[in-house]
Amino acid sequence: MRVLTAVIAIAFGILILLGYFLPQAAIIQTILLNWAVILTGVAALVGLVNLMIVHMDKVRRSEKGSIYSAILVLVMVLTFFAGVILRPDHLLMRKVILDGIILPVEAMLMGLLTVTLLYAAIRMLRKRADVMGIVFILTAALLFLGSATLPFGDVPVFGTLIRPWFTQIFALGGARGILIGVALGTLVTGLRVLFGMDRPYGGK
Repeated sequence: MRVLTAVIAIAFGILILLGYFLPQAAIIQTILLNWAVILTGVAALVGLVNLMIVHMDKVRRSEKGSIYSAILVLVMVLTFFAGVILRPDHLLMRKVILDGIILPVEAMLMGLLTVTLLYAAIRMLRKRADVMGIVFILTAALLFLGSATLPFGDVPVFGTLIRPWFTQIFALGGARGILIGVALGTLVTGLRVLFGMDRPYGGK
């Protein structure tokens, strides 16, 4: 059975890879990618159902924090039926769900992530106060300063020269470096799966 799953995974991976080089295989590649999108959507739906079942069980057993579980389940149900009835592109869905809930929550999480990363950098500097640690904390502080909305952001030198220089050169360069690293890691992982060196689909 493990050999069969490996053969299926390698065959499908090769077919998708050939679709980028051979026009004849592009049709098969499109079909396989559409299947993958459908399976991903079904997996996400199963995950949401499982999440709802877990939190409903917490509410039923009156565990600690069950009030938050009840709010989560209620909001999930209301959002689901609102999306089915009104459709996602409805003005009310965009104003209430997207602009009123999702975007503020994402901004809050990004703020918490920023503070957490800065705190972790300070702790790292306390444990290892070498040159690279000092350069890292200074670079992070300058990037935060260049990305934050400050009262003196309209000062000619800072607002028009220093802030764009930090955000568009340092931050953008770092983001591109991370994306290149992710792409190389994904490529290596895909090749290892294609050659049968890694088998995440076959269990142990």
